[in-house]
Amino acid sequence: MKITVIDGQGGRIGKTVIEQIRAKHKNLELYAIGTNTAATAAMLKAGADFGATGENAVLVNAADADIIIGPVGIVFANALLGEITPAIATAVGASRAFKILVPVNRCNHFIAGCGENSLGEYIRLAVAHLETML
Repeated sequence: MKITVIDGQGGRIGKTVIEQIRAKHKNLELYAIGTNTAATAAMLKAGADFGATGENAVLVNAADADIIIGPVGIVFANALLGEITPAIATAVGASRAFKILVPVNRCNHFIAGCGENSLGEYIRLAVAHLETML
């Protein structure tokens, strides 16, 4: 099973997701795909097995991922302050992978039905959903 974590900016969401997965599953292969080197480095430091950076890395890894985890912005063109290119959003959205998206109400969008939980709680819920799939 190929679990791909995609993040941008400083990689805080991806880093926390990888730390929580790694704490329970030492043998899962985790792919850290950052839209920039800081995000990739943070996720690798958190325990990802493989890492790559940039638009092409997202396109290649989204194509054969079984599960993609990341902030909801990875499916919105120009999100994450412009780091999510239209090609990235399309690749993630079109991927056959099951997507587990962490809701973040910023960058000019609002997720209806999303409560007032902390980012940490949303990440915990995303990882808990992954647990049900394993």
